[in-house]
Amino acid sequence: MEYILFNHKNTDSTPNIKQWDEFFIAAKESGLFLGGSEISNQIQLGDKPVRKITDSMGGFMRFEAIDKNILLTLLEKHPVIMNGGTLELCEMPKSTI
Repeated sequence: MEYILFNHKNTDSTPNIKQWDEFFIAAKESGLFLGGSEISNQIQLGDKPVRKITDSMGGFMRFEAIDKNILLTLLEKHPVIMNGGTLELCEMPKSTI
């Protein structure tokens, strides 16, 4: 199953570079990590105003795992979690393309 993980900007303290480096090493070594990015400037399209996602969301990561529990164990070491914040893990539907 493929997952997308959203990193919320609601930590009690700011994750430091060492925490991020250690997590990325563990994520890459796990074989589950598919990539991700910070989220920055946005442009809204359409006529209906919505809350800016960048006000609460700092980035995303993608993972693929047969056993979700292994992924959840890895995410316990995520810098956002370690600093009192929230992650949002969503299952991605299988593509038919």
